[in-house]
Amino acid sequence: MCLIVFAWQKHPRLPLLLAANRDEFHERPAAPAAYWNDTPQVLAGRDLQAGGTWLGISRSGRFAAITNVRDPAAHARSAPRSRGELTHDFLAGTTTPSDYLLSVANRMNEYQGFNLLVGDRESLWYLNGSAAEKSQPMALAPGIYGLSNAALDVPWPKVNLARNRLLSALDDSTGERKAPGHSELRSCLADRSLADQHALDEENLGGDMARQLSAQFIVTPHYGTRCCTTLRSHLTGELEFEEQRFDSAGNLAGTEAFKLDTGGER
Repeated sequence: MCLIVFAWQKHPRLPLLLAANRDEFHERPAAPAAYWNDTPQVLAGRDLQAGGTWLGISRSGRFAAITNVRDPAAHARSAPRSRGELTHDFLAGTTTPSDYLLSVANRMNEYQGFNLLVGDRESLWYLNGSAAEKSQPMALAPGIYGLSNAALDVPWPKVNLARNRLLSALDDSTGERKAPGHSELRSCLADRSLADQHALDEENLGGDMARQLSAQFIVTPHYGTRCCTTLRSHLTGELEFEEQRFDSAGNLAGTEAFKLDTGGER
């Protein structure tokens, strides 16, 4: 399970504001966010088992993030390729977001179900690659979006909570847009309480495991929220990228912070 909330073109100076929790088994090895030695233009955390990433940016201002799709039958289907390569390949390339997702849409059966976000300084695109809801690439209009392990904006309780918190972080009683910092963005995804069972049942998320994973920030001995990444994109071309990492008890284990300039104002 993973959780992403983001505001696209909803602030006059910050076209993209994003927070993302990566949930994974604690035994799966990963490297903290850094520029990759073999792909120096890529800044991202790295899955050391398959070699890809769940979220990253590039020196040219490209952005990519992926979540898997909740599918209890997924293990019955073979998928020869790792979903983490989808984000890496976009970040390392030069293909436009729309053309890249069109190419991915033609080979979705090579991967287990996924939600893929890719963008640059001009546009942000989304593709759902689940077996049940295969779709075509979609350019995202300005808005506040939430994404977990169903399609974009499916109203799971923790998705709704994240969107509402980001909206509150942006709204000002004077009518002006606030500019939430990294700590405020992280707080949109920091709730560790479990969702109400009735709310889960309404979204067909019954069962003990679904409830255990219903918190925004998951803490269990073997599986949980491994890191929270926040991104602030400026019209000036500056990108701010922060990653906080957590241990199996949910305690902070490290922080990485980066600023990079991708070019002048659009």
